[in-house]
Amino acid sequence: MNRKAYAQAGVDVDLGNAVKSRIHAHVKVTHGPEVLGKIGGFGGLFQPNFKGMKEPVLVSSVDGVGTKLKIAFAMNRHDTVAEDLVNHCVDDIAVLGAKPLFFLDYIGGEKLEPTVFAQLIKGFSRACKAAGCAIIGGETAQMPGMYHPGEYDLAGTIVGVVDRTKMIDGSKIKPGDVILGLPSNGLHTNGYSLARKILFDKMGLKMTSQVPGLAKPIGEELLRVHRNYQPLLASLPQAKLKGLAHITGGGLIDNPPRILPKTCDAVIDTKSWKVPALFEVLQREGKVDPMEMYQVFNMGIGMIIVVAAKDAAEIAKATRAKKIGIIAPGSGIVKLV
Repeated sequence: MNRKAYAQAGVDVDLGNAVKSRIHAHVKVTHGPEVLGKIGGFGGLFQPNFKGMKEPVLVSSVDGVGTKLKIAFAMNRHDTVAEDLVNHCVDDIAVLGAKPLFFLDYIGGEKLEPTVFAQLIKGFSRACKAAGCAIIGGETAQMPGMYHPGEYDLAGTIVGVVDRTKMIDGSKIKPGDVILGLPSNGLHTNGYSLARKILFDKMGLKMTSQVPGLAKPIGEELLRVHRNYQPLLASLPQAKLKGLAHITGGGLIDNPPRILPKTCDAVIDTKSWKVPALFEVLQREGKVDPMEMYQVFNMGIGMIIVVAAKDAAEIAKATRAKKIGIIAPGSGIVKLV
């Protein structure tokens, strides 16, 4: 099939090549001497330097940003969801104490929109540069008939490294330890299907609607960027961090058990921090059961840190985290009080 026929079928190869040729300047700023070759090859090349590590272990994660993309489409702003994707992936490996090395992205869409693509690449680049990781490759797929016009999907893969001797895995958590919570920046990247149903279907809001108690119009509130906690966590004495949990899908109910020993429960005091107004709106207007709120949304806590009681004040001061609970004898579950 010649190019013209393929373009008529909805896939413009020439346009794709022209658009992708412009990404090098944005990607280049994320590269250090470890990156070999260039973007556009069949595989990305990265020569790591593990000097100073006794037992380097590679840590990887893959994720997307879910239906938050629907907000990006409606707002016609696409750089922030690209940042969300990078930061979410970085946070997922940061809980093990890993430092990000490189990132790869996937963009699949109905057709390639140059302005949208440019915003996405800028967002990826900005977040990767801030995270200290390189973009070494990616894939852009034009798939007419697979997506609604003007829509696309994103996925990202991160690879990082941690010294096995310094890995944070929760195995040293014991009763009496303290749970600290780091604040989120809004919904981050989970719960958007329920949030959209409540805010737009039930309440009839528009992206420009102002909601009492919220600083920005609802569309901008929903596009707040998922925080990258890795630099802050890496600045702490790693030996004092017993466990870290990224509060994403599953909220404060399902994520902490991923690091709890089977003999311990996480007892979380829900009155120990002020739940941001957006979550209160969602619970009130959606008539959502409180327990479900804490399982669907982060409720204002994006990362938890488990430390020994003797270290709690030091770590809380260094991170501005709040004490939100304790570790108690149990069976590996979360108890909300």
